[in-house]
Amino acid sequence: MTKFEALGLDKPLLDAISDLGFESPSEVQEKSIPILLEQETDLVALAQTGTGKTAAFGFPMIQKIQQDSRTTQGLILSPTRELCLQITNELKLYSKYVKGLNVVAIYGGASITEQARQIKRGAQIVVATPGRMKDMIGRNMVDISKIDYCVLDEADEMLNMGFYEDIKDILSNTPKEKFTWLFSATMPKEVATIAKKFMHKPIEITVGSKNAGASTVQHEYYVVGGRDRYAALKRLADANPGIFSVVFCRTKRDTQRVAEKLIEDGYNAGALHGDLSQNQRDLVMNSFRKKQVQMLVATDVAARGIDVDDVTHVINYQLPDEIETYTHRSGRTGRAGKSGISMVIITRSELRKIKAIEKKIQQEFISKKIPDGIEICEIQLYHLANKIKETKVNKEIDSYLPAINDVLEGIDREELIKKIFSVEFTQFYNYYSKTKDLNSQDSGKGDKKGSSKGDIPTDGSVRYFINVGERDGYDWMSLKDFLRDTLNLEKEDIYNVDTKDSFSFFNTDAQLTEFILQTFTDFKVDGRFVNVEVSKNPGGGGGKGGKKRRGRKGGGGGRRGGNKSYKGGKKGGYGKKGGKKKQGFY
Repeated sequence: MTKFEALGLDKPLLDAISDLGFESPSEVQEKSIPILLEQETDLVALAQTGTGKTAAFGFPMIQKIQQDSRTTQGLILSPTRELCLQITNELKLYSKYVKGLNVVAIYGGASITEQARQIKRGAQIVVATPGRMKDMIGRNMVDISKIDYCVLDEADEMLNMGFYEDIKDILSNTPKEKFTWLFSATMPKEVATIAKKFMHKPIEITVGSKNAGASTVQHEYYVVGGRDRYAALKRLADANPGIFSVVFCRTKRDTQRVAEKLIEDGYNAGALHGDLSQNQRDLVMNSFRKKQVQMLVATDVAARGIDVDDVTHVINYQLPDEIETYTHRSGRTGRAGKSGISMVIITRSELRKIKAIEKKIQQEFISKKIPDGIEICEIQLYHLANKIKETKVNKEIDSYLPAINDVLEGIDREELIKKIFSVEFTQFYNYYSKTKDLNSQDSGKGDKKGSSKGDIPTDGSVRYFINVGERDGYDWMSLKDFLRDTLNLEKEDIYNVDTKDSFSFFNTDAQLTEFILQTFTDFKVDGRFVNVEVSKNPGGGGGKGGKKRRGRKGGGGGRRGGNKSYKGGKKGGYGKKGGKKKQGFY
């Protein structure tokens, strides 16, 4: 019996699950599905974005629906058009072997008459945004007076967007004897009010802690001067060549301005905000999903419903006003079991907000320094070297080789390598070699005295380069575990782990340097040499900042201190390859 069979799901759903390649249910699915299948009850489920909530309510609803009746029996309300369409598509995949079941999406920006026509043909499940649903109820285009099940998905986001009155009006058109399932990442007062007003003795399940952030996300903050925000953003992008990120701004104007500046400076960027037409938003999101856009600059409202599993970084260009909003922002990365990083660019006057967020999400932030120009040049040089190494040779070039060899005649191998790397490397060096330090003085937790909990003096930390990264299947969590197990050290002995596409950096206290370099002499992983050396830029990537003692809970594998080989490293990885490239703006 599979783990999904143990939850009580019927064969048509299990066949669909098999086709989708799902192996084990997530925690929210494991907790929700048996309750919803076995009991007729209201339910409040608190779980982070990206934990598989759609399947948690989707499978039970599909199994309970009478597909031989054309009556609308299930209603799912979601905050945005994007999320509405995503839920609809997923439910269609889940129900592919359930004959006669129709799922219809209702949302703004599309033909209301066509949507009404689809419902009239028979829609047992309707997925809708609150605004369009209220409009269609007012025009008598949809009948939800006989529904058995109502789902409020991303309830906190719907309320943050001002849909309370719409939801109240919609629910007033549903029967009292229905069952309501509320799914939310956080539990602010407004969500508790909805639960109290429209639900009867709901069962409550919580995945993680209430309002807590996802454990797969590392939270970092960078303190800069107010005028240096954009320069800091560019450096963070350049220091992470494989970045695939959402950059959050407070206003539509800032979103547009930052995206346009990034595009002018040669980055693959796009803007997503409320002033764009639905067609423009679709173009941007399609480009983002295809990774043609590496940096999606968005407002909080426009970004609701973005569901892309491979986002490596969330960058808070400005902090939001509400802490719950930060939880939703950071939830755009670290999804589907992968790790992610949430970066916050702040001024000294905003430092107090970090403490408030830490308390709410029950996780600590790492104080980091904006990389200096030399470190970025170093990272880009390693990235370029690996890019050249991994490039597949185009056989069409063979016919041009004699002429190329004639042009390059007389240049020895070392000089040729220098010239090849200088073509792209020089632009970074010329730009960054004379740039200023962007880090605000007295940036908070990382002071030289080490007075904050977990901090160490700057001169006690050594920064290392290691020639494995995301392409080898490592993220900051698994690399930290690999180093800890290999060196037989504690979690807190290794810190400031930064994984790039094909290499990484990490820090330890200075007294461990000789031991680490000796351990990684002639060291192999699966037959490949893994090299560790002291970075030429010892303060880079946060090495000068405070040392926050944190790491992945648990950790796998026995310790292998002093061993000269190690079987490990997950296959796969994520992140877009490639550097800068001009990208059209939508």
